[in-house]
Amino acid sequence: MRSSGLALCLGLALVLAGCGKQQSAVEGSPAGTPNPASAPATAQTGAAAVNPKTAEQASDRPSKITRINEDGSETVEDVPSDSGVHNPLLAAVASTVAASTSTASAATTSATPWQEGVNYKRLLPAQPTEVPAGQVEVLEFFWYACPHCYAIDPGVEAWLKTKPAYISFSRVPVMWNEGHRSLARLFYTLQTLGKLDQLHGEVFKEIHVHGDALVAPDPNDAAASEHMQAVFVRKFGISEADFTKAYHSFGVETALQRADELGQRYRIDGVPTFVVNGKFIADVGTAGGPERLLTLVGDLAAQEHKH
Repeated sequence: MRSSGLALCLGLALVLAGCGKQQSAVEGSPAGTPNPASAPATAQTGAAAVNPKTAEQASDRPSKITRINEDGSETVEDVPSDSGVHNPLLAAVASTVAASTSTASAATTSATPWQEGVNYKRLLPAQPTEVPAGQVEVLEFFWYACPHCYAIDPGVEAWLKTKPAYISFSRVPVMWNEGHRSLARLFYTLQTLGKLDQLHGEVFKEIHVHGDALVAPDPNDAAASEHMQAVFVRKFGISEADFTKAYHSFGVETALQRADELGQRYRIDGVPTFVVNGKFIADVGTAGGPERLLTLVGDLAAQEHKH
């Protein structure tokens, strides 16, 4: 990054984009952000609009008057100012206009109306889910090497701690090529070993902070990728024998097959992407930002839970 300004712009672009199937960024645009100074400016305009002739009338007034005394002498007096600032009625009206304008501006800013076809897409036909009755399924399609998935993951972790109990959440790694498949196999191996909660964030960190891809330079060299991953998990007390056994287990193979089927069923071509109850699909770009995406997912899930 050549400057802090450039870094900020690139950072914003990062969290508002996604990794595509062809490894190209899928950019999204955030919802328009209001200028914080706009509310005071609007309030001032509203106050002036109460009586647009006030300033003009004040400028036409004489600044002094001459009084004739009983003895015939003259006394020159200043005319008291009667501007809107000192007029109690006008000041009260201006205050009311400013307050209502500010309230309207705040309401506009805080409103988050979700529009089908804009913020999310409805899937037709809806797809079957694999959760018990009364539960709402939420799937996050992701890829460990995707910087956008890495950027949103802390928010997802925080959301998981506060989400309603009726939301059944699962991550689904994408399977677009052998490199993706290798990292997906690592994901399900850690899950099989009961180490996923502990090491999910560590995998992201190893790739994006420490620069260890955990995939061989030739993604088709599965044995080399497996060795790199075995070396990585060894740092966390997982033996190579246990890792290898789980890595090639029937359970992991079955999970990989299911992930591949889900990716094809929902036609996932960019990550991170969320699917709610087999009916709705959204990403950071359509929602307008990472936090808005998680709020949208929660709102759609609540809507499904009511039905």
